Amino acid sequence: MSKVSYRIKKRKHAKSILKDVADNPSEYLIIHYSCESFFDLPEGNTPRVTSIAVRYVRNAQTHSFSIHKMAELRGIDLAHINQNYNTLERAMLDDFIEFVRGHTNYKWIHINMRNINFGFEAINHRYRVLGGTPAEINDNLKVDLAGLLIDLYGKRYSPHPRMENLYRENRITMADFMTGEEEANAFEGGDYVALHRSTLRKVDNMQNVITLANEDDLKVKVNLFQIYGISPSGLFQIAKENWIGAVILFVLGTIIGHFITTKLGKVDDQNVNSQPQNDSININSERYIEGGEENTKIE
Repeated sequence: MSKVSYRIKKRKHAKSILKDVADNPSEYLIIHYSCESFFDLPEGNTPRVTSIAVRYVRNAQTHSFSIHKMAELRGIDLAHINQNYNTLERAMLDDFIEFVRGHTNYKWIHINMRNINFGFEAINHRYRVLGGTPAEINDNLKVDLAGLLIDLYGKRYSPHPRMENLYRENRITMADFMTGEEEANAFEGGDYVALHRSTLRKVDNMQNVITLANEDDLKVKVNLFQIYGISPSGLFQIAKENWIGAVILFVLGTIIGHFITTKLGKVDDQNVNSQPQNDSININSERYIEGGEENTKIE
């Protein structure tokens, strides 16, 4: 399979997933979570979870699970969360896992939640460490929005950090949004409420991106010519997907066709003018005098 064919195949698959989200929103959930920074942990330790947000695509209702809410329910002051962190985290994850058990048939849209450092497996492992038994979600039901966007637009669709820059490019609100570094600092400072708000903001922004992409209104740093490249199959696909691209290709084709026709016409004219006259007739002439007049005898 050629590079262009493979790119077309991935893009078609990504578009089909987005279309399914739009056509069957009741089957999809959007999830994001915040946790302790895994860069500063002793080797082998799993980051502690601080908050999780799960949003129903069909109606934008969001369920949230957070350390500070568990503390509030148990009458524990925010300043004393660290002393009771494992107990509160276990209670929070109990609620989340119970939610998962009721939604194992749903499709879960996420961003980079792929491994033991950050992802579904990281949450499950943390829950096991705290003595719980997690509920498993089939990997085929997990949709990585970050990977989906790369399949749609290529790796250069947004500069790093991709999602943050994508939100800004599309003027999606950044209220309460925190970068990875800011979240790590908030965790160290015990600002769990800010972490929770940032998590809620991110699931909201993810749904905005999905909606814009489905409506072909998502602004990215590449165009279709950069996505598919300049090749016959790539140009054909561009014409199929975008009417502006089709018009551009039609105009270019017309100009090129006119140029070629003009050039061929000039070549034909030159060939005609360069042919010797009467080249198929053998004419021998002989001048002679008859009756005082000069005549030409032709044989």
